Amino acid sequence: MSRKYAIRSQNHFYFVTFTVVHWIDVFIRNEYKDIFLESIRYCQKEKGLIVGAWVIMTSHIHLIVGIEEDHQLADTIRDLKSYTSRHIRKYIQHSPQESRKDWMLWMMERAGQKLSNNKGFQFWLQHNHPIELNSNEKLKQRVDYIHQNPVEAGFVEEAQHWKYSSAMDYCGEKGMIDLYLLY
Repeated sequence: MSRKYAIRSQNHFYFVTFTVVHWIDVFIRNEYKDIFLESIRYCQKEKGLIVGAWVIMTSHIHLIVGIEEDHQLADTIRDLKSYTSRHIRKYIQHSPQESRKDWMLWMMERAGQKLSNNKGFQFWLQHNHPIELNSNEKLKQRVDYIHQNPVEAGFVEEAQHWKYSSAMDYCGEKGMIDLYLLY
């Protein structure tokens, strides 16, 4: 991994992106989004994860995250991705409503076979490209970028109307997960 994209300080927030392999639109179903959010809540409670902003799009997730003392952000991110990968895969496999099941699983198995450190399956792309947000200007720019994603995609007219985002928290409402407001 490039030194440019590494978690060097546990004292800063980082902008990270989790992308589904082949940009598969997995998160069009609320069940998959809910699995991810439950895992975030668990990591907040048990692994010291601090979330400053987030959005779930159809094929990727953007987060601004930090970590409490006595925890390692890279380890928590690894565990979050591993858990969600396993559980979303299981849900896809057993869901009678998932019409794209065979195709999605085939694409993820194909991606997993290309890398020797996988066990024949890959849900997330391996790199998160963490960007250290060590200034207020960088923080605000990335929060705005995250919140504008659903607007730019044409899903909503105003950012705070996207349910699967922290934009409503920044507008004074309570969102779906506990948030550490960055400004």
